[in-house]
Amino acid sequence: MDNLQTLRQTWVYLSASPLFHLTLTLVAFQAASWLFERGGRNPLLNPVLGAVLIVVAVLLVTGTGYGTYFEGAQFVHFLLGPATVSLAVPLYRQWDRVRSSALAVVVSLLCGSLTAILSAVGVAWLAGGSAGILASIAPKSVTAPVAMAIAETLGGVPSLTAVLVIVTGILGAMIGPRVLTLVGVRDWRARGLAIGTASHGIGTARALQVNETAGAFAGLAMGLNALATALLLPILWGLLF
Repeated sequence: MDNLQTLRQTWVYLSASPLFHLTLTLVAFQAASWLFERGGRNPLLNPVLGAVLIVVAVLLVTGTGYGTYFEGAQFVHFLLGPATVSLAVPLYRQWDRVRSSALAVVVSLLCGSLTAILSAVGVAWLAGGSAGILASIAPKSVTAPVAMAIAETLGGVPSLTAVLVIVTGILGAMIGPRVLTLVGVRDWRARGLAIGTASHGIGTARALQVNETAGAFAGLAMGLNALATALLLPILWGLLF
C-alpha cells in the first residue's frame, strides 16, 4: 500500500509538470518512428498518426486536459516555425528544376487548390453541413495556422479546422504516394507537388523521407497553396454564399 501511495504521489507530481508532457510527446513520436521503421516504412504506420494515438490514449487514461498538456507541448509547437523554414534547404538545392518547371507548378497549384476547396465544400454541402461546417472544412489542405485564420474569417470553427487539417495531412501522407503510383504518376516533381498541395506539412515530411526532389516540390507546393487558398477562398466564398 505504501508503494502504491508513493507511486500515486509521484504521478501527481509528474503530471503537473510541463516537462512531463514535453517528454511524453517526444517519447510517443520516437516510439511511433521506431514502429514505422520496423514495419518497413509502411505508410499505414505513419509516425505522426502513431504519436497522436499514443498521446491521446495517455491523456484519456490519466484524465489530463488539453490545456494542461499543451503547457509542455508548446515547446515542440514553437519549433514548427523553424522546421517549416528549413524546408527552404531542399528547395534551394532543387532550384534549377523548380525554375524550369515554373509554368507547370503554377497551373498545378491553382488546379490543386481549387480542387481541394471545391471537393471538400461540395461533399460537406451534399451531406447537409451548415455554413459553419463548410467554412471550417474548406481550407483543410492548408497548413494549420493559415487554415485556422481563414476559417475564422469565413465564420468557421478554427478548432474544428485544426482537426480536419491534421486528418487530411495524415491521410495524404499514408495513402497519397500509393494513389499516385496507382494512377501512373512517376515524376518526383509531380508527386511532390501533389502531396504538398493536398496534405501540407505532414505530407511534405513524408515526401522528404522518400525523395529529396519530391520533398523540395512538396515544400514549395505547401507554401504556395497556403497563399493561393488565402487569396482564392474568400473570393469563392463570396461568390458561392
